[in-house]
Amino acid sequence: MPASNPARPSQPARILVVDDDTDMLRLLSLRLQAAGHEVVAVGSAEAALAQLDTARPQLVLSDVRLPGRNGLALFDEVRARHPSLPVILLTAHGTIPDAVEATSRGVFTYLTKPYDGKELLAKIAQALALSAPAATHAHAHEAWRADIVSRSSRMTDLLAEAYMVAQSDASVLLLGDSGSGKELLAQAIHRASPRAHRPFVAVNCGAIPEALLESELFGHMKGAFTDAVSNHKGLFQAAEGGTLLLDEIGDMPPALQVKLLRVLQERSVRPVGASQSTPIDVRIISATHRDLEAAMAAAQFREDLYYRLNVVTLTLPALADRREDIALLANHFLDKLARKYDKRVSGFAPEALKALTTAAWPGNVRQLFNVVEQVCALSTTPLVPLTLVQRALRTPSTQVLSLSEARQRFERAYLVDLLKMTDGNVADAARLAQRNRTEFYRLLQKHALTPGHFKSDTADIDDVAPERHD
Repeated sequence: MPASNPARPSQPARILVVDDDTDMLRLLSLRLQAAGHEVVAVGSAEAALAQLDTARPQLVLSDVRLPGRNGLALFDEVRARHPSLPVILLTAHGTIPDAVEATSRGVFTYLTKPYDGKELLAKIAQALALSAPAATHAHAHEAWRADIVSRSSRMTDLLAEAYMVAQSDASVLLLGDSGSGKELLAQAIHRASPRAHRPFVAVNCGAIPEALLESELFGHMKGAFTDAVSNHKGLFQAAEGGTLLLDEIGDMPPALQVKLLRVLQERSVRPVGASQSTPIDVRIISATHRDLEAAMAAAQFREDLYYRLNVVTLTLPALADRREDIALLANHFLDKLARKYDKRVSGFAPEALKALTTAAWPGNVRQLFNVVEQVCALSTTPLVPLTLVQRALRTPSTQVLSLSEARQRFERAYLVDLLKMTDGNVADAARLAQRNRTEFYRLLQKHALTPGHFKSDTADIDDVAPERHD
């Protein structure tokens, strides 16, 4: 026994373990239980299938060689019943090819016997993290933040702070990259506030032309300008008693910044063309992806407005900084979009989910949603395959060569390098390769390489000796 028990997992799971070797089954059970997991141990595929629906495991760990129905057949049945349930196979040396082939069909991974205990626990933790349903995220029962799918510690801390801020009437400045979810957080703050029963109104200050933004925010009177054919209530008045989100506040024109500051100071708005101001009671949340301190230094944003808006600052992390949330978000979006498109899509293939969790995500959560929407619309199978995810991410598929093809390519490139190095001298090249000249000539003939073409005063080999594809 090891000197100390493995670290207990942050999310213990129920694991169905299948092995006909009673000693191995007992050893696996003890190791997983010591790591904090609940174990259902059985000795055959048939017994495993009988437990599948009653025990409701979150992961299946099975030996490949089982009496009667083997581990691969068990995997096929598990996949048919529960497409998103991860399966890990344990395999002896002789069944490695079968296990490798099974991973291409959706097995999460395989481990060879004798297995490494730490590696086993690490793979189990990874499989559980990638397949965890969105419903397990923290505070799922709290309606105020129900649209924010997360279990990362950074988001947990941020949401706790947001909830406290929501109870006050202080102005909030939300910072974060484009697509990181600033509007969702603003809505959550509104729902957690005493103003929840009043309107939530959002305006993108960078999306409305400067000539129209003043009228949109503050309203206008009939006849105030050419197209003002009637009185128009602005967004400040539309949000009366509630919350107004000024999104992309960093893009607001300087002239409007002055007028906004006056509104915030006086707590009243004067519609364009009006002679009197109208009192307002609105909680202001502003958001931007810009560095406002740099904008102030460049005289692009008013310092007095900045401090009026920035009573409390909350910063949303980029999606790449909360990778533990990617699988949750992807599955949440997929479930939502499958209903929208009436598609029978139940999850992502393990390798597709891995691709999502390791992608760069410069567009953050918004980009993830767009990727999931594309793969959902195009998927023709219950599990979204890796190829669709790669296509949506615009990443090229890795070319997979057979061992024979890879060996042929390496061998030819090696011979070319030797001939270039020796200026086409076969004796020197053979000596460097530690092969006799007869064998070396045979290799050159096999790859259609002519030593004379590598003389320094002759054409390059790629121009005159095409590669053979024997």
